[in-house]
Amino acid sequence: MERYNVEVWANEFMNALQEKKDLGKAFISEKMSSGILSSIENDYQKSKKRLLFLDYDGTLAGFHKDPQKASPDEELYDLLDALNKQENTTVFLISGRDKQTFGRWFLPKKYNMIVEHGVWISRNGNEFKMLEQVKGEWMGKIKPVLESFVDRTPGSFIEEKNYSLAWHYRNTDPDFGDKRATELNTVLRSLIGNDDISVLNGNKVMEIKNSNVNKGRAATRMLSEDDYDFVFAIGDDWTDEFMFQELPDSAITVKVGLKKTHAKYHVENTARVRQLLKRFTKS
Repeated sequence: MERYNVEVWANEFMNALQEKKDLGKAFISEKMSSGILSSIENDYQKSKKRLLFLDYDGTLAGFHKDPQKASPDEELYDLLDALNKQENTTVFLISGRDKQTFGRWFLPKKYNMIVEHGVWISRNGNEFKMLEQVKGEWMGKIKPVLESFVDRTPGSFIEEKNYSLAWHYRNTDPDFGDKRATELNTVLRSLIGNDDISVLNGNKVMEIKNSNVNKGRAATRMLSEDDYDFVFAIGDDWTDEFMFQELPDSAITVKVGLKKTHAKYHVENTARVRQLLKRFTKS
């Protein structure tokens, strides 16, 4: 009997390990090798209508202790100009940023933009319009909670957007900041209940937003507007996973950094992202 129990336990243990291994496969993306990049570039050149979704922070540009100082450099403007000038190519900057900041940086350039994870859209330099109808009443309940965590976490601060709130802790002591983030996550999840709002854990930032708004929903809406034969999406954190999951299997999806992802491929950093996109501009 004892031996039987041991065998059952051993089998269950091995099955559990296999299940974990299989689960892990779903999160393993392939490194963007030169061969894969050449193949993608070839498909890009042959395509008749292209649609590109480009995340900003951590993808096109590096992070900064002060998010307002992570502004585009001339190299990035030149790169985006080149992409936007290409015929039959629609490029969307898609970001969690607020429309005021992106409007200041990019509206004169007349780029297509989707901001606050899909709340606002601007096309060809026109003023932002709401892509989704959302409510912001919940913000009055959540903001005092975030303020209490700012008081208790030196270096952290709140970024208040039109329809979301973000608690940044990049400037805090790393261990202390992570501990406070875990604590805040628990508090927020107990508070939001059925209010139809979500907590997103990004790169040293925790954002609270409406559940029915995300980059995947916005991206699929843009995709449905025309018959695109080349679709590309790239981003670095969990907010971009909605795109990777909801875009069709034929889309080229790329994660920046070595993290669990539903994207097909990954590249190491923003420098690699720019190198990849420069290959597209030569087409």
